Amino acid sequence: MVTKRASEIKPFIVMEVLEKANAMEREGINVIHMEVGEPDFDTPQCIKDAVKKAVEDGYTHYTHSLGDFELRKAISNHYKTTYHAMCSPDRIVVTSGTSPAMFLLFSALIEEDDEVILSDPHYACYPNFINYMGGKPVKVTVHAEDGFQLDLDAVKKKITKKTKAILVNSPSNPTGNHLSKERLKAIAELAEAAHLHVISDEIYHGLTYEGQDHSILEFTDRAFVLNGFSKLYAMTGLRLGYLMAPTEFIRPMQKLHQNFFISANSAVQIAGITALEKAGDDILRMRGIYNERRLFLIQRLKELGFKIPKEPTGAFYVFANAKHLSGNSLKLAFDILEKAHLGVTPGIDFGDNGEGYLRFSYANSIENLREGMNRLEAYLKNEYHIG
Repeated sequence: MVTKRASEIKPFIVMEVLEKANAMEREGINVIHMEVGEPDFDTPQCIKDAVKKAVEDGYTHYTHSLGDFELRKAISNHYKTTYHAMCSPDRIVVTSGTSPAMFLLFSALIEEDDEVILSDPHYACYPNFINYMGGKPVKVTVHAEDGFQLDLDAVKKKITKKTKAILVNSPSNPTGNHLSKERLKAIAELAEAAHLHVISDEIYHGLTYEGQDHSILEFTDRAFVLNGFSKLYAMTGLRLGYLMAPTEFIRPMQKLHQNFFISANSAVQIAGITALEKAGDDILRMRGIYNERRLFLIQRLKELGFKIPKEPTGAFYVFANAKHLSGNSLKLAFDILEKAHLGVTPGIDFGDNGEGYLRFSYANSIENLREGMNRLEAYLKNEYHIG
């Protein structure tokens, strides 16, 4: 009999949209993909060359369970240079993407019924990790008009004796919005005062088009940082992430990593050093193109009647209010897919407060985005007589 925890875990709806779209494509239907958050850019050549060279040089065996020391040192230097934040290599665990890092983090941090405060909407998988570990996700409603910023008073009201951490994600998936420096600092101070930890998912750092990224490590050492190479460096399939943590958590998480994962891919770890040290020009080029797409998509969605009170300034998503069309975002997203051959993600995937929204990813070419918006416009005319 299947276990209760396996039976009750919720599906990742964006993957179900993608899989339906893939099935349509196998039948010969052309689908424009704006549902999945995966860079359409090829991995920078310097990184691909580094992977090949690492394999040729014999980096095909286990590494230290915390990760290759030179990579951990490069990550430490990156945070020092970029944020003036200090985190020694001994406080870094390299993982095969950020999902294993979340598994290690929540395994080490929360006991049965412990609580983690997070925003609603939020990245779809956060509650699933917390629930799987026996914890309880406690959601704070955030609002589009405020740029989906966590409200400090609302967070305070959610803190109980069971609260272990406050989770933040900036730039955010699904909203593309930033937490302001002031708000991030205030969250860190609140956590310090309440003897809580802050979990900061910084996977979209570097994909910022207005303003500046700020790491939680600028404001507190009582923090866990989730980050990796998938989004910024277009390395999703190479599976390389890392977790920065307070010293007392490193040894327990190392033992978990030894038992469940052993180590991350050795050749890809070597390539991660190259990414941090030599891919800067590629990042600037990709970021410039993402920004062009962002501006185009925001304008077109507004023209089509979608509400976006605070324009997103990071990641590669626009979280648009579609409540004028339907209160059932799941049904709406699949209807758009089937009738317009356009993949979008229903807002309900990201929490109850995401209902009525659609997430549009601009990790696709401007030509495909333009065609996708034309298809959406035709769909709105046919189904809702809009336009």
